[in-house]
Amino acid sequence: MNSHPSINELLSIRRFRRIEALPWLLAIAAYFIFPQYLQLGSQILIMALFALSFDLLLGYGGIVTLGHAAYFGAGAYTAGLLARYGWSEPISALMISGLVAGVFGVIAGAVILRTKGLALLMLGMAVSLLLLELANHAVGITGGADGLQGMVVAAVLGKFDFDMFGKTAYVYALVVLFAAWLFVRHLVNAPFGRSLAGIRQNPARMRALGVSVWTRQLVAFAISSTLAGLAGGLSAQTNQFVSLSVFGLELSGIVIVILVLGGVGRLYGSFVGALVYMVAQDTLSKDQPAFWLFWIGLLLVLTVLFNRGGLLGIADLLCQKLRRSELERLEVAK
Repeated sequence: MNSHPSINELLSIRRFRRIEALPWLLAIAAYFIFPQYLQLGSQILIMALFALSFDLLLGYGGIVTLGHAAYFGAGAYTAGLLARYGWSEPISALMISGLVAGVFGVIAGAVILRTKGLALLMLGMAVSLLLLELANHAVGITGGADGLQGMVVAAVLGKFDFDMFGKTAYVYALVVLFAAWLFVRHLVNAPFGRSLAGIRQNPARMRALGVSVWTRQLVAFAISSTLAGLAGGLSAQTNQFVSLSVFGLELSGIVIVILVLGGVGRLYGSFVGALVYMVAQDTLSKDQPAFWLFWIGLLLVLTVLFNRGGLLGIADLLCQKLRRSELERLEVAK
C-alpha cells in the first residue's frame, strides 16, 4: 500500500478551514474590547512571531538550539540603528532587519548545522553570547548596558503614528504576524516542509532518497532567522528601545517555554503559548514579582508530564472526547 499522501489529500491539507479564521477574528476583536491592553497585545503578537520562527526549526525541522535570540537581537539592533541614524521609515527598515538576521542566520547556520547533539546546543548558545558581548562593548554604537536609545520611527505608511496607547503598534504587529503565518503555513504544507519533516524523523532515509539534508536544514535556518529578525525589528520599532537582553539566554529559554506550553510543531502553538506566557507574566508579576515564575514552571511541568502536545494537545483531546460522546449518543438514539 502506498503510504504517500495523494494529490487530493495534499490539496485538502492546504485548503483553508473556517476554524483557522477564529484566532484572527479574536485578535481583531481584542483591538476593540481591550483598548487599554494594546501595548501588551502588540508584545504578545511579537513573541508569537518569534516563537513561530523557532517552531519552524524545532517543531518541523527537529533542530534544537539554545541561541535563537541571536537572530531576534540582530533584527532588533538593525531596526534600532537604522531609526537612530536617519532611516525612520518603518516598513523598509523592518524588511532590512529581517534580511540582516537572515544573512547572519545563513553564516551561523552553515557552521552550527555541521554539528549535532550537545555541540549544536553549545554553538547556538555561543553565537548568542558572542553577540551580546559585542553589543555590550560597542558602547558608542549600541549604547552598551544602557541600551540603544534616541530612535525616531516615522508613521506607518506616512499616516499612522506610533501612539502611547499602542493602537498602531498592535495593528502593525498583527499584519506582519498574519503575513508570516501565511508564508509558514504554505511552507510547511509544501514539498519543502514535507521533506523537512522527513529529515526530522529519519535523516538517513532522506539522504538515501537523494535529499540534501544539510542544505534543506540551512534553508530552514535562514528562513527561521529572517522571521526572528522581523520579530526583533518589530520589538525595536514598537518599543523604540533596544536592550542587551535581546541577545540573552533568557529570551532563548522563554521562546522554548512558549512553544512547549502552546504545542511544538503546531502552527497555532506559538500563538497560544505566547498569549498564556505573556498574560501570566503581566498578571502574576504584579501580585508576586519574586514568585510568578513558580507558576509558569508548575504549568510547564504539568504540560510536559501529562500532555506533551501542549495546550493545543489538551484542546484536541477534549474535542475528540466530545466527538466520541456525540457518536455514542447518536448510536444510542438509533
